[in-house]
Amino acid sequence: MTPQAGLLLSCIAFLATHFLMSHPLRGPLVRAMGEGPFRGLYSLIALITFGGMIYFYHAIGREPYHMWDAGDAGWIAGTILMWLAAILFVGSFLGNPALVGARGPRGGPSGVLAITRHPMMWSFAIWAAVHMMIIAQFKSVIFDGTIIIMALAGAAGQDRKKSNLMGDSWHEWTAQTAFIPFTRGLAYPGTVALLGGTALYLIATWAHPMPAGIWRWVA
Repeated sequence: MTPQAGLLLSCIAFLATHFLMSHPLRGPLVRAMGEGPFRGLYSLIALITFGGMIYFYHAIGREPYHMWDAGDAGWIAGTILMWLAAILFVGSFLGNPALVGARGPRGGPSGVLAITRHPMMWSFAIWAAVHMMIIAQFKSVIFDGTIIIMALAGAAGQDRKKSNLMGDSWHEWTAQTAFIPFTRGLAYPGTVALLGGTALYLIATWAHPMPAGIWRWVA
């Protein structure tokens, strides 16, 4: 099997197992094995399939052509978007009713939840979109496209699942929040998310194998 075929198959396996185990198979498996063992199995399969994606992505190596040139404008846009993604990611751990085990929304949206009700999923999608834009190779379209599909389709699936579980309380919550970031206007993400996200962004881009973020210009 070629690395290209391995990447494609591992991406398909990652998406298929994620959506099957998150929705149609979740109930039967939880009843059969219990919530804790199910979460362990789910995490193990996710790690194996995602690990396969990473392995084959690197096995392909640098492809001999680029599908487009992001240019300086792309790098500047990517730098800003990656900062936003880091802020959303850090803020997603603060009072997020969409997290596994959360009891449900309490009060109105605040912090990053006033930006989008799925901050973690959007952080993944934004990261993948920026990576795809900058790398601009076919393997990145497959790899990053998989993450974007998982994140955004997963967010939509969370809405449906939470709606079935919580009913009117979830509908009241979604009526106050946006699915797509900033479509209900600008909002302050909160000091913890802003400072924590900025620190995560600076550290992650500094540790990146190639100069990324602001380090592209100041390193």
